[in-house]
Amino acid sequence: MKKKIFGSVLSVTLGASVIFSGGISKSSAAPVNKEYIVIFKDQSQLPAGYEKMIKDAGGKVTGKLDKLGAVEVSSTNTAFLDKVKKSSLVLDAGEENIVYPEGAAIQEAAEVGGTSDTADLYEHLQWDIKQVTNNGESWNLPGGTGKPVSGEEIVVGVIDTGIDYNHPDLKANYIYGKSFVPGYSNAMDENGHGTHVAGSIAGKGRVLGVGPDLKVAAYRVFGPTGGAETSHIAEALMTAADDNVDVVNMSLGGYDWFQDPEYVTKDVVADVRLFNRAIQYAIQKGVTVVGSAGNNGLDLSSPGQLSGDDKGATHRSPSSQTMIRVSAGGAQKNLAFYSNYGVGKIDVMAPGGDLGPNYDPATGAGRENFYLCLSTIPGGGYGYKAGTSMAAPKTAALAGVIIAKYGKDKLTPAQVKHIIQSSAEDVFKPGYDEKAGFGLINAVNALNQ
Repeated sequence: MKKKIFGSVLSVTLGASVIFSGGISKSSAAPVNKEYIVIFKDQSQLPAGYEKMIKDAGGKVTGKLDKLGAVEVSSTNTAFLDKVKKSSLVLDAGEENIVYPEGAAIQEAAEVGGTSDTADLYEHLQWDIKQVTNNGESWNLPGGTGKPVSGEEIVVGVIDTGIDYNHPDLKANYIYGKSFVPGYSNAMDENGHGTHVAGSIAGKGRVLGVGPDLKVAAYRVFGPTGGAETSHIAEALMTAADDNVDVVNMSLGGYDWFQDPEYVTKDVVADVRLFNRAIQYAIQKGVTVVGSAGNNGLDLSSPGQLSGDDKGATHRSPSSQTMIRVSAGGAQKNLAFYSNYGVGKIDVMAPGGDLGPNYDPATGAGRENFYLCLSTIPGGGYGYKAGTSMAAPKTAALAGVIIAKYGKDKLTPAQVKHIIQSSAEDVFKPGYDEKAGFGLINAVNALNQ
């Protein structure tokens, strides 16, 4: 991966983004063990005879995603991919990528003291939650807090770094956690990103989320440092769907993969296809899937831009039109300077924070931290972050409160998405535009439909 791709994009990157690394080794050294993804033509089950076929190609199955028709394979055979792709059972195969979360370059510890039994930090500092809820007006509407009008509780699954389930503003709404990180059986957040996301969804204490009576479940895919295999994130999404969560938030900054001139698209298609299968699996089981648009400040409808002066093109994946893709706005209902955009690539905009109207990204002058987004962080504290990673969970929470109004399993994900889009506030061009999609999310409008 060429570092120059992002070097000229932004002097400051906000929020958390993810990039794929990997590719084809050019080393002439002795064969090393590599991990691969094999995608079968039947996406609902693993075909008969697949294990023998993989063994004959020099591979060993190390993980199964049977409901997605895919397996992880380990092999030292440099000809493994060539052999396995010849099978009539196989749709795609490729070297498994590692997804690395990139820490927020703009984040600040909130200088707040004392304790309070009231939502004092919401009152003074959470402009973003007030923007979505019309200063809390949506909480007076049926389902508006996320408390179901009737029936079961509404659950938002957070696929992220885990959640600090002991945080005083989160523990009442945290219901369970699962870890997909090898060597870490606990869903406790040791990074901070997932806890910040969870607070924007269902904080209920000094800070408030968009749906302070929604429930959150942690699906931890990242450890304290390092990355996660593609298959682990896909497995988390599949598991969340099987657990019958109502909404899944993937504030991972999106998935960027590179069509590097040193290798061709077919070498990364397996990873992309696995993500898309996992998304479709969840949606077909009634889960509304929300994802962030990314923080490169570029037009996603022009893949060449993301590659800078490299040849080839860079794409955003997954880019399924069945999920909800969210760009980030600021307190003045502007598109945040770092947010990606693009015709056909953005569904709605939500507050993700920036550094204020006087901030100059080129010089760094005029920075005002108040315009970042305040939420929970591990250890019982509060912190500021900004990014499309902060915008997506507000949209996921809005999906949750819409479901709370109508009841669990009453709406399809397509219906939830339609309500969010059709109730959004036009902030740029009339109707759909490349920056905000159908507009800025608005909980009062959505609940009044």
